Amino acid sequence: MSVRHEGPGPVDRRVRVQGRPTDSYPGLPPEAERGSVRRITMVGEEVLSRPCREVTEFGSPELSALIDDMFRTMHVAEGAGLAANQVGVGLRLFVYDCPDDYGVRHVGHIVNPVLDRIDPGSRRLADEHEGCLSVPGAVMPVPRPDHVVARGFDMGGNPLVIEGQGYFARCLQHEVDHLIGHLYLDRLSRRDRKDALRQMEDRREDVLARRTLKAADLDRSASPHCHDGAERQ
Repeated sequence: MSVRHEGPGPVDRRVRVQGRPTDSYPGLPPEAERGSVRRITMVGEEVLSRPCREVTEFGSPELSALIDDMFRTMHVAEGAGLAANQVGVGLRLFVYDCPDDYGVRHVGHIVNPVLDRIDPGSRRLADEHEGCLSVPGAVMPVPRPDHVVARGFDMGGNPLVIEGQGYFARCLQHEVDHLIGHLYLDRLSRRDRKDALRQMEDRREDVLARRTLKAADLDRSASPHCHDGAERQ
């Protein structure tokens, strides 16, 4: 999912890592420091349109490396979330580094996520603009509930409960959609979908060029002496 920053800040503005507040956290997540950039799949590729498989082996080096690579890929693409099938791996897993509407940053990963059912009587829809790293350059309004709870596991198999409000709730829903084989385009009318695809055709090359430059910049700063752990502004 593409990133957006806005909203007033609450009293507690500490970064939430895996749903828990932390007093200090670097601008570039440690996973992104360790990972490698992978190619992001594009709309029309089969892996994006089929349901992902549940992760059954936790704690493996392969799963850890995949999460690291996904964080680095998401960072280079300036995204707020990235699902495993967006790097060509059909597993139920996504990573995120996303602000909510109050300016709180949420960072983490979740394996085999399921969203709690929302009571229709208490559901509030927000019709906000949304983008996707697999539909580069396109942004369209999509109505979604403004509060969700995602339940799943971390890479070690420990249970996780992640609550999202506002834009972060949108991110969680967007990524879970990916894992069932849906893009946000599938929630649009035929006319709006065509508009989004036109936007992508017009802007895709510029977006991909920017990702290439960002990857090169990150590689150039990869020396241990270049990382100061500064908070991203």
